[in-house]
Amino acid sequence: MTSPKIIELPKYSERSGSLSVIEEGINVPFQIKRVFWIYDVPGGESRGGHAYKTAQEFITALSGSFDIHLDDGTERRTFHLNRSYYGLYVPQGMWREMDNFSTNSVAMVVSSSVYSEDDYIRDYDEFIKWKDEKK
Repeated sequence: MTSPKIIELPKYSERSGSLSVIEEGINVPFQIKRVFWIYDVPGGESRGGHAYKTAQEFITALSGSFDIHLDDGTERRTFHLNRSYYGLYVPQGMWREMDNFSTNSVAMVVSSSVYSEDDYIRDYDEFIKWKDEKK
């Protein structure tokens, strides 16, 4: 899979509540190496502002809502996440920014790789140059 895509997760509901599940190779199209979450984002702040050379991600809003802006170097798309049973698949080589966080929102990020500073591109102009070199 090379394009960003909203993926609906299974949702099992009963009187006592609901449960959703993320499963490697079933609704997450990569091997899971790391999971982290983003929370307590002050109003008006943004997160991200980087790209990964090799890492893929699956991002879901466990609580609240937020926007994810993805840029492949030629096209920019915005995705709004606000349900815990939907997630956004983010392929490698995409510039990403997150903003418009609601109060008490929690973003969970499932990644295909462990943390490596060498995988990050933190400057947008460098990202465009890197994308041009890959063509």
